[in-house]
Amino acid sequence: MAIKVAVIGCGTIANIAHIPSYLNCPDAEIKYFCDIIPERADAAVEKYGCGKAVYDYHEILDDPEITAVSVCTPNKMHPTIACDFLRAGKHVLCEKPAARTYAEVQEMQKVQHETGKILNIGVVNRFNTAVNEIRKLVQAGELGEVYHVYVNFRAFRGIPGLGGAFTTKEIAGGGVLIDWGVHYLDIVMYCMNDPQPITVSGKAFSKLGVDMPNYVYNDMWAENTKDVVNGTYDVDDFVTGFVRTDGPTITFNGAWAQNVSDASGYIEFLGTKGGVKLRYGGTFDVSTVKDGKLVTYTPEYEMKNMFQEEINAFVRCTQTGEKLASHVDTVSITAKMMQAIYDSSDAEKEIVL
Repeated sequence: MAIKVAVIGCGTIANIAHIPSYLNCPDAEIKYFCDIIPERADAAVEKYGCGKAVYDYHEILDDPEITAVSVCTPNKMHPTIACDFLRAGKHVLCEKPAARTYAEVQEMQKVQHETGKILNIGVVNRFNTAVNEIRKLVQAGELGEVYHVYVNFRAFRGIPGLGGAFTTKEIAGGGVLIDWGVHYLDIVMYCMNDPQPITVSGKAFSKLGVDMPNYVYNDMWAENTKDVVNGTYDVDDFVTGFVRTDGPTITFNGAWAQNVSDASGYIEFLGTKGGVKLRYGGTFDVSTVKDGKLVTYTPEYEMKNMFQEEINAFVRCTQTGEKLASHVDTVSITAKMMQAIYDSSDAEKEIVL
């Protein structure tokens, strides 16, 4: 029997990922589309031909027919909405990042433990086919000891929604690290079996987007949210750092905006027997030695839709109680590491965890 769900927040990620995936899941039925902007909720009902539009999530908290919700709002509201639904007895899939700060994530984790309801976070790459193939190689020892991982997520001149929610720290919690870095660093954590961070040294820069009226950009997603005249820009557009864990060391460079035109996104796993280079969102290469010869190959496999896999797994675990790799207990480790990166930047020193 299909469970009934509600989608809270009907913006970009809801329309790209959550809503289509629920519609394609035979075990789920969308009952509500909720958004504080009525036109968005109304548009979802009209576009998808199902559900009811509501404009205040409090109205549906106590609906006994609702089993689960997706929280697809700006980061600021993630903890409040997620915890309210958990306390109302609903299972929750909350988009990434879990929250703006590690303290907020800890509160969400506390409420999840108190209620016993599921709280998964939208670290969707844990359902990515290529990422899972790499994880299998690592866990099987095919790469030997993976002693270092290098992470690169850089764009020429992007910055989403300049002056809007994405670039306002009070709403988003941060910039390129919390928006893009969370995905890249979480891939590393997942493939390496979620090692514990020990020390963190990082620096976050807010440079190119500060002069918003004169910022020249290459492209800007979420452009419909920009406000360069009256908006705010107080988040990081470049971040770099070094992390020691009880597994590999990790170094990273990330940029929404940089004055280097070579945009790139990849992760390199360096092992004693072999190494892997993952092109974010794409394929990966394995480099090793075989029969005394240097070999590099690109595995072939069926690439599944990771958002569909994520929603299918979420719906399934609400019925079985299975604890997924995207559970808040696991994702909180990545959140702790990102908080330490920001703390290190602010304090201008290494953070010991």
